[in-house]
Amino acid sequence: MLATPSGTPACPDAGRQHRLAAQLADMIPGAATIRVSLNNPRETWPHLHAIVKDGAGNHIEPNRTTLKVAARWILRVWPEAEWSRPHIFDLADATLTRSDLVAVGRGR
Repeated sequence: MLATPSGTPACPDAGRQHRLAAQLADMIPGAATIRVSLNNPRETWPHLHAIVKDGAGNHIEPNRTTLKVAARWILRVWPEAEWSRPHIFDLADATLTRSDLVAVGRGR
């Protein structure tokens, strides 16, 4: 885990993840999950990309700025994650999971 200049862990407890989930739920009403990746299909080079879905799995279309801010916040809370693969942040339980592992867990 990365440390701050003071030497304390950058994310000492799960409280940070839960605060982020609450902030994103306020910022994007109705959001249940946010899928974050560095592979925007509209760009030829690595570029931050986010997809928001509600509890039923329907896409929510917040504005571009909101999507970028949400994705950046998620990356900052989990800097140690392997961001070469997309991840899904579940707002209900404040967990981050690689999206390919979520698909495997559903039997796909």
